[in-house]
This record gives sequence, C-alpha cells and structure tokens, in this order.
Amino acid sequence: MPTSLPPRRPGRLRSATSSLLRWLTRRPAPYPGDFTGRLVPAYDPHADGRPDPGEIVWTWVPFEEDHSVGKDRPVLLVGSDGDWLLAVMLTSKDHDHDARRQHQAVREWVDVGSGGWDRSGRPSEVRVNRIIRVDPDAIRREGAVLARERFEEVATAIRQLH
Repeated sequence: MPTSLPPRRPGRLRSATSSLLRWLTRRPAPYPGDFTGRLVPAYDPHADGRPDPGEIVWTWVPFEEDHSVGKDRPVLLVGSDGDWLLAVMLTSKDHDHDARRQHQAVREWVDVGSGGWDRSGRPSEVRVNRIIRVDPDAIRREGAVLARERFEEVATAIRQLH
C-alpha cells in the first residue's frame, strides 16, 4: 500500500542534496559477504520504481578485499537471495586489452555495450565471477533496463562460472 508524503511546509525545500545526504548517512544492513551459492539468473524488470533483476542501478559496493569499505557504482541486478538482491558490478574500463592478466587474477568480464546508465554513452562491462549482495534499501538510483539479449549473455557467463 503506497504511503503519502506529508504536506510540505511553506518555505521548506526538499533538495537533491538533502536526499543524497539522507542516503549517505543511513545505516545499511551489515554486509554478509559475497554470494557463493548456485545462482539462477532471472530477467524480470518492471517499471514500478523498485529495483528488479535486469535493471542497472547505483548502490554501494564493498571492496572485495575489505567489505567494510567500498564505493558507489552501477551494478546489474541478476537475481535475489532472501531479502538481498544479487548483482554484478559494471565498469566503463575496457578489460579486453588485459584479458589474460584479468583471467589470471580470477576476474572475468562480459561486454554489455552502452545504455542509459552512463550519461557519456561509454560501453560497459560486467564482472561475472563476483556476485554481490545488495540491500534493496541501499539502492541510490535506477539507471536503465539492460536489453534481454545482453542479459542472457551475462547469465550464460554466470552459469558457466558458478
């Protein structure tokens, strides 16, 4: 059931800055660690304002070597695990030129092209061998829906690795 916002008080503005500040200062759920089970990727985007598998969203992503620190970045939602969403992180950095080194470092990337998630229109890649848990309440903003064909390429790579 949708909740309504309280009426605005005269002279009180709701700015993007204050929204961002509230988001930055909220206490996220403790990170339970990356997902290591068997993932069945699911494509199920809905234009309802809630995050769904198949959508690219911005959220806090913990660093692999230290989950207590991380950074805000785009991720592709690929499934769920209980109350957590499961995601793979995006980057606009091209890893094709150093594919052998990335493979040796156990980092596998799949090209997903460009889309509305990147204002500069840069092509992106997703890292398919690290599945991140995402608190749905920690998602800062939605970016775009990934085309089903591209999602299936990512899902195939994930299934081959997990």
